[in-house]
Amino acid sequence: MSRRLPPLTALRAFEAAGRLLSFTRAADELNVTQAAVSHQIKTLEEAIGATLFRRVHRGLLLTDTGQALLPAMTQALDTMAEAFDGLSRRSRPNQIAVTTMDSFASSWLLPRLLRFRKERPDLDVSISTYDGLVDLAADGFDLGIRYGRGDWKRVTAQRFMTEEIFPVCAPSLLEEGKPLNEPCDLGHFSLLHDDMTQDWNMWLQAAGVGDIDVSRGMAFTHSNLVIQAAREGAGVALGRSVLVQGDLDEGRLVRPFDLSLPAYYGYWLVTPPNIKPRRELKAFIEWLNAEAGAHENR
Repeated sequence: MSRRLPPLTALRAFEAAGRLLSFTRAADELNVTQAAVSHQIKTLEEAIGATLFRRVHRGLLLTDTGQALLPAMTQALDTMAEAFDGLSRRSRPNQIAVTTMDSFASSWLLPRLLRFRKERPDLDVSISTYDGLVDLAADGFDLGIRYGRGDWKRVTAQRFMTEEIFPVCAPSLLEEGKPLNEPCDLGHFSLLHDDMTQDWNMWLQAAGVGDIDVSRGMAFTHSNLVIQAAREGAGVALGRSVLVQGDLDEGRLVRPFDLSLPAYYGYWLVTPPNIKPRRELKAFIEWLNAEAGAHENR
């Protein structure tokens, strides 16, 4: 039977733009330009003879035709992605593909993977790091480890680890002459920041210190760069317990104060929706949960 269908690229562009209600975000997700998304949607509109979006003051809205088409396109693309994902997994039954953040991979996951390798030498784990979110099923990942509130769409999420935040610094910083005995002494040191700059305000408020300008000091987009700067003695960082525990154990970093605050976000294990994890992935998830339990019970 002959099927009259628009180009798949046009359908993918429409589905992403309709789901996100943004040509710009759809372009980012599909790794193309905004102009390319706009062109593909125009092609689709010409093919069906109707407009799919209307522009409003703050963005896009779907027309009646667009609203009728979007659920079917999302379901169809999900079905295709799951089918190809299933074929890919059957072709590599002893491989587990994981995506996570670079800071978590380098500071927590990689130092522990050797233990898993010794326990399960029959399984190969590949780690890919990305700053943004990825489509697990479409990109061929078995598992994602994400940091946030666990409210992502189109994934199954399981709470993995919580963490605390507290100041850390290199031991050498305490030997340079300036005292760091009380939280108010932080005013004499450079503060190191990641993207979550409000955390320093929260910690200082909890410590009863209100006259330190937290906007000063060096800032980095990645937590692992903040940790590296602290190791080098560049200043005092607000460490995250999951990421700095290894440095504390090895003496590369120290805690000048005991006060800790619970972090607002946590770590989550996410898997593609509606796909039953195979036993190899279940074994890896069980191992991760055991490692997380050992870390949090220290």
